[in-house]
Amino acid sequence: MKKITRRGFIHGFVGALTGAVVMGRSGFGAGRTGLEERVEGRFELGLTSYTFREFDLDAALAMAGRVGLVRIAVKSVHLPLDSSEAEIRAAVAKIRAAGLVPYGCGVVYMTTEDEVDQAFAYARAGGMEVIIGVPGHELLGRVERKVRETGIKLAVHNHGPGDLLYPTPASILERIRNLDPRIGVCLDIGHCQRSGIDPSEAAVACGTRLLDVHLKDVTAPTKDGGPVEAGRGVIDLPRFLRTLAAMDYRGTAAFEYEKDGRDPLPGLAESVGYVRGVLAAQETPP
Repeated sequence: MKKITRRGFIHGFVGALTGAVVMGRSGFGAGRTGLEERVEGRFELGLTSYTFREFDLDAALAMAGRVGLVRIAVKSVHLPLDSSEAEIRAAVAKIRAAGLVPYGCGVVYMTTEDEVDQAFAYARAGGMEVIIGVPGHELLGRVERKVRETGIKLAVHNHGPGDLLYPTPASILERIRNLDPRIGVCLDIGHCQRSGIDPSEAAVACGTRLLDVHLKDVTAPTKDGGPVEAGRGVIDLPRFLRTLAAMDYRGTAAFEYEKDGRDPLPGLAESVGYVRGVLAAQETPP
């Protein structure tokens, strides 16, 4: 199946996308729709709060609501890791009141045992399912103990060329292959492509260890590739989304839109619309 072009899916699905992305409370796609339920049946689309790193939590929640995504991974810029349990619970209550589910947190860097313990206490206080993290290699044993103690999953994030700990998904799999299966990979497909690795092939290689996805696009398949709106870059997103469905992936594919930090909403909305259009095209019989 050839790659779906922007023009191709727009002609076929502009009406559906208008209903799914533009209409909703606050006038711009808040809440779930019939189209979302149909095209997101096997895995869910979500969002990283890091997308809104230049804004406070209230502004981040308002913008997240406007693109109609329900699941959100919380970054420490919006809820500091050293917050008290009461502060975490209050922030999570605010997030849920805005119609969002704080399914995880991250990326969380862990360089000491205390930081591992803090990350799991933070996630447990927030009722989160998964920590997207970067633990030091020597701390993976401590991570495994905390996973078994709490039931919270740990998805190790690949950071691409230049990263010394986990540059690629394969470098993660090598380190965790004998650990609890609830320790897996957060596949950042942008950094994967920047490493010269096909994200679809990387997802298949992760198998059941694929616990989370950071969804994005980049301008080039090299270390110099930069963030860009989904569908404008070099990642074959239609193929990647088909791959997730074929794998029966049941986690979250969370948009991490890193371009335009001070004005992310237009590019994020375009990216969400593009991905929803591709999913809708793939779900529609020829």
